[in-house]
Amino acid sequence: MRHRCRVKKLSKPTDQRRALLRSLATELIRHGRITTTLVRAKVLRSEVDKMITLAKNGSLSARREALGYIFDKQLVHALFEQAPTRYGTRQGGYTRILHTVPRRGDNAQMAIIELV
Repeated sequence: MRHRCRVKKLSKPTDQRRALLRSLATELIRHGRITTTLVRAKVLRSEVDKMITLAKNGSLSARREALGYIFDKQLVHALFEQAPTRYGTRQGGYTRILHTVPRRGDNAQMAIIELV
């Protein structure tokens, strides 16, 4: 059964959706805070939490898995150095979503997603 095992499709094919989430996750980890639509922010939250959990683990296999997902190699090394000290005592919930005003062109719900 696949009941209740749905992912948000974001109105995109699988390859485009994966590429979008990879680029959003890379930029969020790089800048610490990005503005995007609310639905994208909610989907992105789980992906970034997985990357930070891998960085807290710190093993070689976790580093290779993160390198396969995040585009920038130096960014992965910086994440693996900072994450255990920054999020060592936190058990998940590494991101915060703040609602902002709707987008002017199509009135889409916008949000700021940031690392805690």
